[in-house]
Amino acid sequence: MLTVLGFAMIATFLVLIMMKKMSPIAALVLIPALFCVAVGQGAQLGDYVIDGVGKLAPTAAMLMFAIVYFGVMIDVGLFDPIVRAILRFCKADPVRVVVGTAALAAIVSLDGDGSTTFMITVSAMYPLYKRLGMSLVVLTGVAATANGVMNTLPWGGPTARAATALKLDAGDIFVPMIPALAVGLLFVIALAYVLGRRERKRIGYLTLDQALAPETADETVLVGSGGGKVGGGAARRTGGAAGDVPAEKGAGAAAGDAGAPGFQGLDPNRATLRPGLYWFNAALTVGLLTAMILELLPIPVLFLIGAALALTVNYPRPAEQKERLAAHADNVLNVSGMVFAAAVFTGVLTGTGMVKHMADWLVGAIPDAMGPHMALVTGLLSLPLTYFMSNDGFYFGVLPVLAEAGAAHGVSPLEIARASLAGQALHMSSPLVPAVYVLVGMAKVEFGDHTRFTVKWAALTSLVVLAAAVLFGIV
Repeated sequence: MLTVLGFAMIATFLVLIMMKKMSPIAALVLIPALFCVAVGQGAQLGDYVIDGVGKLAPTAAMLMFAIVYFGVMIDVGLFDPIVRAILRFCKADPVRVVVGTAALAAIVSLDGDGSTTFMITVSAMYPLYKRLGMSLVVLTGVAATANGVMNTLPWGGPTARAATALKLDAGDIFVPMIPALAVGLLFVIALAYVLGRRERKRIGYLTLDQALAPETADETVLVGSGGGKVGGGAARRTGGAAGDVPAEKGAGAAAGDAGAPGFQGLDPNRATLRPGLYWFNAALTVGLLTAMILELLPIPVLFLIGAALALTVNYPRPAEQKERLAAHADNVLNVSGMVFAAAVFTGVLTGTGMVKHMADWLVGAIPDAMGPHMALVTGLLSLPLTYFMSNDGFYFGVLPVLAEAGAAHGVSPLEIARASLAGQALHMSSPLVPAVYVLVGMAKVEFGDHTRFTVKWAALTSLVVLAAAVLFGIV
C-alpha cells in the first residue's frame, strides 16, 4: 500500500507541475500533506515536516546567503569581463553559446557545489541567451546535465556517500570511473552542439557588434510557435527563420522585459558597479570557493561571512546595503521557500515509510537470474531512484541492499558503488534537489518546462555513462 501511494504521490506532483496546474511550492506542500492523511498518519504530519525542515535548514541558509553574495558580485561587475569574453569567443553564434554553457558549467562544477555552479553559470550566460533570443530551457538543461556528470567528484557528495555506505575508499570508487565520466561529459558537449544547431536554425545569430549593442526600449519579444519567447527586436539576425524550430516553453522573459535587470551584466554604466574594488571581489570569491573546497568551515557559514564582507566593503552605507538586499529579496524568498516546501515532501516521503517500501519493492522485483549482473541493475535503478528520492535515501537506504544482493552472486561492492554514480546526470534535475530551484529561478524558467525539456537528455546522458562503464569493464 505504501509503495503504491509513494509512487502515486510523486507521479501526482510531477504531473501537476508539468501541466502547470499548481505552483511547485504549493504542490510540494499540499500533495504530501494529503497523502500523509491518506495513509492514516495525518497526526504525525507535523513531526515529519519539522524533521524534514531540520535536515534542509542548513541548505536553505546556504542558498539564501549564496544568492545574496553572488547577487552582489553581479551588481559590482565581477562577472562582466567573463560575459564579454564568452560573447566574443562565441561570436554571437548559438552553437558556441550552448557549447560554452556546457563547458562553463563543467568547469565551475569543480567546486563540488551545484548551487554555486548554477549561480555563476546563469550569471554569465543568461544575458547572452536573453540578447540572442535563445531558449532558456536549453541553458538550464545543459547546465544541469553537465553539473550532474561532474557531481560525481569525490567532494561532490554521491561518491562520498557510496563510500561511506559500503565502507569503501572514495578514490577506489571514483578513479576507475573517470573514463566513463569523461565519455559522459563529451556526450554533454555533443548534445550542446546539437541543441545549439537547433537554436541557430531557429533564430540565426547576431553579428558581434549587434549583440554587444545596448538593448532598446522598443525591442520586442515574440512568442514562438512552441509557446516559448523568441527574441525579436530591432537587431538584424543572420541565418535561419525564427519559425524553423519551435521554441521550448518558458524560453524567455515576458514581453516587455527587454530592458529588465536580467541583461544588465553587459551594462557598463549601472550605478551598482564598483570597478575600483574588482580585484578585492575577485580575491574574496576565489578565497570563498577555496575555503569551501577545503571545508574550512560549513558552507552556510562561509557564505554568511562572505555576503557580510561583500556588502560592507562594496556598499559601506547601510542604506545601500538595504537597497542591495531588497534587490535580491525575490530570489532569496523564492529559492528558500522552495527548499522549505521540499522539506515537507521529503519529510512525508521518509517519515511515512514510503521511500523504504518503494526501495524494497524495486529490489524485490529484480529476478534471481539478474543476480550476476547486479552492477548493471544498480546503474539502471540509479536513474529513477536518485530522481525520486534524495541521494541520502538512495545511498544509505537502497545501495547497501543492492550491494548485499550482488555479493551473494559474487559481484564486488566496488562495482556496485561505481554503477550507482551513473544516475547523477538525471538526479541534478530532480525536484528534491534544492540547487535546481536556484537554476530555474535565476534563469526565469518554469520548473515544469525545465523538467519536460531536460529529463530525456539527462536520462540519456546517464545511460551513456553506464554504457561506457560496462564497455570499459569498470562495472
